[in-house]
Amino acid sequence: MTRTTTGTVAVLGLGTMGSGLAARLLDRGMQVRVWNRTPERAEPLAAAGAFVAAHPADAVAGTSAAVCVVADGEALGSVLRGPHGILSKGSYPGVLVCASTVSPEEVVQIAGDIPSVVDVGMLGNRDHARDGELRLFVGGEEQAFAACRPLLEALGKEVVHLGALGSGMRMKLCLNLLMGIEVQALAEVTELATACGLDRQAVLKTVAGSGFASPVMAFKSRRLGSGRFEEPDFRLRLMAKDLMLATKQAAAAGLSLPLATAAAETHVRATEQGLGDQDCAAVTRALTEKPGSDT
Repeated sequence: MTRTTTGTVAVLGLGTMGSGLAARLLDRGMQVRVWNRTPERAEPLAAAGAFVAAHPADAVAGTSAAVCVVADGEALGSVLRGPHGILSKGSYPGVLVCASTVSPEEVVQIAGDIPSVVDVGMLGNRDHARDGELRLFVGGEEQAFAACRPLLEALGKEVVHLGALGSGMRMKLCLNLLMGIEVQALAEVTELATACGLDRQAVLKTVAGSGFASPVMAFKSRRLGSGRFEEPDFRLRLMAKDLMLATKQAAAAGLSLPLATAAAETHVRATEQGLGDQDCAAVTRALTEKPGSDT
């Protein structure tokens, strides 16, 4: 029988979102164990009361739930099946909450090794994670969802169970596809307008205040206006990865999605240009590169 997640919780992966989730749980008075590949990221959480584990297997010891928030499928595989991974000492008895954006098929494969798994697509940024303002879209069996629902409700303002395992990832890929296309569209409009002699700041202010702009466009217009893409809200290389995953899902479903394909190609090219660790709005720099340029 699946245990309800009211005990100690592990958070594995302390990037932008993972750190926010762990801090949120600590603020709620919960016992939290954390692990990150680079231990320095755990120091602020240790100061706030978290137990810092040396390995993923140590992090999940005695916990009722483990939240994985690592970058990609390769990192998730290492956390689960590496020499000191969660499964290195046998199956995990708690609920594994896969909040890493990976292919839905990878999440389903995990279920063969762990009795209780849910996949969670998170909508929001690091401030939302820190303040419990995320919207969470969950896939998994009803029993596993019921067991971890109190935990998820501590982390998000909205928790939606979409159905079978993999559903959370499919929703997340759809949302990130929309975001990637919107940000690229905003970047293209800005570069075109600037090339035609319009004032960049005036264009961005007009677009952001218009009925054509989504909230994410209004938010990213500030990045494009300042040209500052460091300290990313969402790294460009992760957007490229998610867009590629979305195009693979489309291909598997027999769909041709021209906008998705074009956005994926642009983001991959931007990553190859060395922009991968900047904010995803830095995709604008891939639009201005001239043939033969070294920039």
